[in-house]
Amino acid sequence: MKTRLVVSGGGTGGHVYPALAVLEVFLRAKPADSPLPTLRTADLLWVGSQGGMEEELVTQVGLDFVGLAAGGLRGVAPTTAARHAAQIARGVGRARRILRHFHPSAVLVTGGYASVSVALAARSRGIPVLIYLPDIVPGQAIRFLGRFAARIAVTSEESYRFFPQHKVVVTGYPVRPEIFTLTEEQARRALGLDADASTLLVFGGSRGARSINKALVAGLRDLLPVCQVLHISGRLDADWVAGVAKSLPQELRARYHHYAYLDDMPSALVAADLAVARAGAATLGEFPAAQLPAIMVPYPYSGQHQEPNAKYMADHGAAVVLPDAALQEKLVSTVLDLLTDEETLAAMRESSRALARPDAAEAIAGQLWALAGQRATHPGPQSAAGAEERRAAS
Repeated sequence: MKTRLVVSGGGTGGHVYPALAVLEVFLRAKPADSPLPTLRTADLLWVGSQGGMEEELVTQVGLDFVGLAAGGLRGVAPTTAARHAAQIARGVGRARRILRHFHPSAVLVTGGYASVSVALAARSRGIPVLIYLPDIVPGQAIRFLGRFAARIAVTSEESYRFFPQHKVVVTGYPVRPEIFTLTEEQARRALGLDADASTLLVFGGSRGARSINKALVAGLRDLLPVCQVLHISGRLDADWVAGVAKSLPQELRARYHHYAYLDDMPSALVAADLAVARAGAATLGEFPAAQLPAIMVPYPYSGQHQEPNAKYMADHGAAVVLPDAALQEKLVSTVLDLLTDEETLAAMRESSRALARPDAAEAIAGQLWALAGQRATHPGPQSAAGAEERRAAS
């Protein structure tokens, strides 16, 4: 029987990208003595929330995607929560049928409510589940699924307290490998930036951040004489941001580089001397990989997941935390203080670098492959019943 893997990720880039980095480990060619195999895309299946960013990101890289209806239970009206809970329950049945047809040896989940259906279906069929927690603090879905997982990989030791410790392995956050290999010169050239100017990167995550955009645009005339600005506003704010940029004096406008969305985030991260950003899960891996100091502005309505991420980075000397409510008053002065203090910036850069885990994707892939091997050696309770079907399918 061929070994196949199923992945179910969350609806945000910070949960999708690390899983894609793990799958890339399996897809790339390896030496003959590698402990991990090279799989085909046909051996991998992503089961996630239908529609939206998760499906878009996964299908862009050529992986098969099956969508399940799923919605959140936190912060919604009771009737909406009941409807979403019913969707999850129905999703378990559909996920069982998907798993029965695909015959995976192991399942990787990184969060999101669709992953609850997938993980419960896998559990019922005796398929081992590996959870990867990108954030420091788990959300409701991952907290619930922790009791059913065979193993739980985490970004930081600070996540131990949320799970049975015998299940937990610290792997770090897996990132796209090009972030480690790009040079600053290459990154700035790719984005058309001045090779010698101080560079500020500002972005609010995959959907943008209105409060960050407003504070930055209000301060451009003070910032641009000191640094060039690479601003990824998100598509919702792109039009009005571009309109304001046109009013800048020509000599300043040339130092302002605005994108609604940027595919080449590795170059943006490596090109920058300082970032202003939300504190989503991706910042825990991508900023250290790029050795990028940051001003972190946790989203105040994120279910309190971003604040622990920002605190973790700040406690390790890699970032300073600026509350969202203080953006208008303090963003410009905080940026200028850091960009003109090379000693502090260098110390933050080194602290960020120390948090990087270049082997994180391989570590998680190794854990997943070990669980797949256990499934082959010790079939689960549903395996014997479907053995003849799986032999025929393989």
